[in-house]
Amino acid sequence: MLDLVENKYKLHFCLIFILLIIAPVSSLAEAKNRPNFIIIVADDLGYSDIGRFGGEIETPSLDSLADSGVRLTDFHTAPTCSPTRAMLFTGIDNHLVGLGNMKEVLTEDQKGQPGYEGYLNFSTISLPEVLKENGYETFMVGKWHLGRSAEISPAGRGFDKSFALMQGGASHFDDQRAIIGADPKAIYRDNGKEVELPEGFFSSDFYVDRMIQYLEESDADNPFFAFVSFTAPHWPLQAPVDYIEKYKGRYDEGYEAIQKERHGRMVDLGIVDGAVGPNNSTIEGLPGWSDLSDEERRVEAKKMEIYSAMVDNMDHNIGRLMSHLEASGNLDNTVIVFMSDNGAEGNDPSLLPTNKAWIENEYNNSYENMGHPNSYIWQSPQWAQVSSTPFPMWKSFTSQGGLLAPAIIKILGVTEKGSINDDFLHVKDIMPTFLSLANIENPVNNGEHLQIQGVSMLKSIEGKQRRERVIGWEFLGRAAVRKGDWKIRLLENPYGTGEWELYNLANDPTESMNLASTNKDKLAEMLEEWDRYVEENGVIVAEPGAFGRIGYSMKTCSFGKCLE
Repeated sequence: MLDLVENKYKLHFCLIFILLIIAPVSSLAEAKNRPNFIIIVADDLGYSDIGRFGGEIETPSLDSLADSGVRLTDFHTAPTCSPTRAMLFTGIDNHLVGLGNMKEVLTEDQKGQPGYEGYLNFSTISLPEVLKENGYETFMVGKWHLGRSAEISPAGRGFDKSFALMQGGASHFDDQRAIIGADPKAIYRDNGKEVELPEGFFSSDFYVDRMIQYLEESDADNPFFAFVSFTAPHWPLQAPVDYIEKYKGRYDEGYEAIQKERHGRMVDLGIVDGAVGPNNSTIEGLPGWSDLSDEERRVEAKKMEIYSAMVDNMDHNIGRLMSHLEASGNLDNTVIVFMSDNGAEGNDPSLLPTNKAWIENEYNNSYENMGHPNSYIWQSPQWAQVSSTPFPMWKSFTSQGGLLAPAIIKILGVTEKGSINDDFLHVKDIMPTFLSLANIENPVNNGEHLQIQGVSMLKSIEGKQRRERVIGWEFLGRAAVRKGDWKIRLLENPYGTGEWELYNLANDPTESMNLASTNKDKLAEMLEEWDRYVEENGVIVAEPGAFGRIGYSMKTCSFGKCLE
């Protein structure tokens, strides 16, 4: 089936090849004077986890990046990972470019439909392909999640060199286990060729080792585009022992105390207004810290110790990469973007097909073994809500907690050091921003490919007026539309009302006051925008019954209590 679908796009491959071989010599000659680009993506990192966004986790490298660049405090992604990556590399809504839904949870009416191929399709030219055509060397390490075969791996979509995990997650150590019992082995490709992991592999360490190698081997006369796609802190939560020990006892105070500390720092840093308190309404039906037994608190605290260790280790490796750029003289001429791919993870992966028995039979999740190679644990929804502070809910939801991600951008001479930008920005905006900085014309103006929907962030970063924009989201029937400061969202019970809700984010950024019943004219206006979004982006909205057929992200439980 995949071959038939790919044949449909042979013409697009030909066009890309022709563009490459006839690229003007002048543009290639100018390429070495263009900026380098690095995108660093964390996997399931929460909004308030890193230091300069209020977190207690030690992240000196990211703090330094924030101090030399600008924090984007209203930066939006998709509700989940592969749809975000599809938009990152195309500037186009995920429903058009192959990831209308994650491949793992496609519904029957979505399978085989355009935009739901389950991999990055060929309806447009990807960011690495465009940059490569214009004289850039292109490198990628880490999580891909946009197609498994060699033809649709990073090696087939514009990266000169790549070492990539094909699936959505894996063990962080060298045992090469995947994260789903029905698909137990992780697939890695080295420049497109499937390989086994080397002994001693740890994900964040290895990925940065390999990226530094690529940069050392690159041609100094050419600019580069580097994509560093960490799998930290995605479950299973695992980290080197010395990093875990560093956080021993740090989370013994519990959910509420840690969130209060974070919120206070966020206010002090200017990330949130002091009048905006955390919206914890979703977890009110789950146990609080005082409701847990001593043993349950001990286990919960250690989960967060391991999570923090993963983030700390990732930050250490980001620092290694920054040090290499500085030593090679490339730091000042490199545009750096850091982001998470979605909100924090509060869902239960044991509900995925065959996972419950697989985890129970194949892993040792004793307290002493938590975080080690043969363990398989994840954040609880209560800790995920802490990571999402102050916004409600987490990954897979179209609430602000699922869509808002911590993001930082540094452009020498453009970004004001240490500043905060609170404009409404989107992951689709990264590709047009890079093309503008590289002085590359729109690559799809020939009418053969989909048009980029994102808008360059440069006007916003430079403090210039931007037009009001409309953005939509949909994931398994959960939906949202934002227009200016207004937002509508649709979430099933118990996470929402099961009907469209209306919020004014200017006055209510944490979606605490539903205005649907009191401002029906604005609701009607926003619903028209939803209909337009569905039509323009080929959205096949999942039927409400689909919620119950897929356990992961559809049921939230903790220590025997579930949201009802």
